[in-house]
This record gives sequence, C-alpha cells and structure tokens, in this order.
Amino acid sequence: MKIQINTDKNIEGHQRLENYFSEELEKGLARFEDKITRIEVHFGDENGEKFSLNDKKCVLEVRTAKLQPITVTEHAETLEKAFNGALSKVKKTLTTTFEKLKAH
Repeated sequence: MKIQINTDKNIEGHQRLENYFSEELEKGLARFEDKITRIEVHFGDENGEKFSLNDKKCVLEVRTAKLQPITVTEHAETLEKAFNGALSKVKKTLTTTFEKLKAH
C-alpha cells in the first residue's frame, strides 16, 4: 500500500506531518491493506492566511486493485479533524463496497 501526501502552497508539508498521517492511514485501513494499492492524500487551506471556519480540506483518494478509485472530501477547522473525518468516510465506503462485492 503506497501512500502519497500532497499539500497546497498554504500548508507546509514536512516529514513529521507525512509520518504522522501515513501511520494513521496504515492503522486505520489495516484490514483493507491487501485490497488497496495506493492512497493519495491532498491537504489544502482554502483561505490561505485568512481565518475561516472549516477552511482546511482533506481529500483522500484510495485506489484498489480492481475497482474505480474511491474519493472522499472533508472540511474542518484543523488538518487533523479534516483528516479524521475523511478517514471515517473512506472506511465506511470501503466496508460497504467490499461487503457488496462479497455478497455477489
């Protein structure tokens, strides 16, 4: 499972940020690791230096071996909250998707 983390020009993408979010993805999606080939994480700050509620954005794009990519987006006031919301959404979506495939 390859993980790629991208940030826009308003967010500093440093090694500690990448390590933390990569570890969280590996833990959070461990039960799907044999089905996932790649995960792309896109962080953004939609208002730059201006303050606004829910201006941090996290987009998770999960690629699986034989399916179309699954993409979810979450907005929140911090990167961590946006990431956790997106991770919850993608877990639900993956669970539903693989349960439906198992049923057929």
